[in-house]
Amino acid sequence: MSNRRRSESPAFNLQRAASRKSRRGFSLLELLVAITILGLSLGALYQAVGGATRNLRTDERYAYAVELARSLVADHSIVPEAGMSQSGETAGGFRWAVSASPVPVATPSRIRPGQLQRLQVNVSWPEGRGTRGVTLHSVVAGTR
Repeated sequence: MSNRRRSESPAFNLQRAASRKSRRGFSLLELLVAITILGLSLGALYQAVGGATRNLRTDERYAYAVELARSLVADHSIVPEAGMSQSGETAGGFRWAVSASPVPVATPSRIRPGQLQRLQVNVSWPEGRGTRGVTLHSVVAGTR
């Protein structure tokens, strides 16, 4: 009988109605907070992925520039004794310049002037608002 009386009491009915109301779903404020947190999280994730993509593109261009510079050093392993200067641009927008100048030698030497050449290879490319570049130095043979 005590169970029956408790279930019929007005306080018990109010508690049951309140508990049913709170179990119906989320309030509008809770949904707004959840959507805001979701938006901020997705924005941060988007920026992280975008930054990783930019870094990958920069790394690829840098690697291409280094390989182009190495190739130009190999192509100019023998240069004229008087020195030389050449420049050009690839189809991908990489600008390159090769210059060779005689290495100074002491006067009493077995090496004649111009036999050793200081080679400098510059490769540059546009990156964002600026320009990036790679420079390689080498010493190569000079020929008559």
